[in-house]
Amino acid sequence: MGSLFGRAALRALLCGPRIPGLLVRPRSGGPSWPQERTLVAVKPDGVQRRLVGTVIERFERRGFKLVGMKMLQVWEGHNVIRISRTMIGHTDSTEAAPGTIRGDFSIHISRNIIHASDSVEGAQREIQLWFKSSELLNWADDGHPSSCCPA
Repeated sequence: MGSLFGRAALRALLCGPRIPGLLVRPRSGGPSWPQERTLVAVKPDGVQRRLVGTVIERFERRGFKLVGMKMLQVWEGHNVIRISRTMIGHTDSTEAAPGTIRGDFSIHISRNIIHASDSVEGAQREIQLWFKSSELLNWADDGHPSSCCPA
């Protein structure tokens, strides 16, 4: 779990102020666009098949920040909802493209590995069902490179 909570995340936990709300703006020095948050859930079939780490790794490699986790994850980044839906792939595994999470790992429409919010409003509703605002991190990147938020 070392890759999940690196120095920047630990620093944010210990020092970073918490800003209420689900749509946040990055701190000074960062990009000027709003950061979205989305709820992602690895479904029981994905947990049973030990794919949780693989799913988390794909979001981390994409440059999104894990800001909350309870066997559900809240990811934050520019256009995170649209991009995560693309990363995940079509709900029906027979139509999911290779390279997507469902295209690579799903075996049936009812066992399609993962859920993700489909809109900002849906994400806000889903995140508030599972997380208190105090349980979500507000990262201070301090120049941390990100594929979704180029420097």
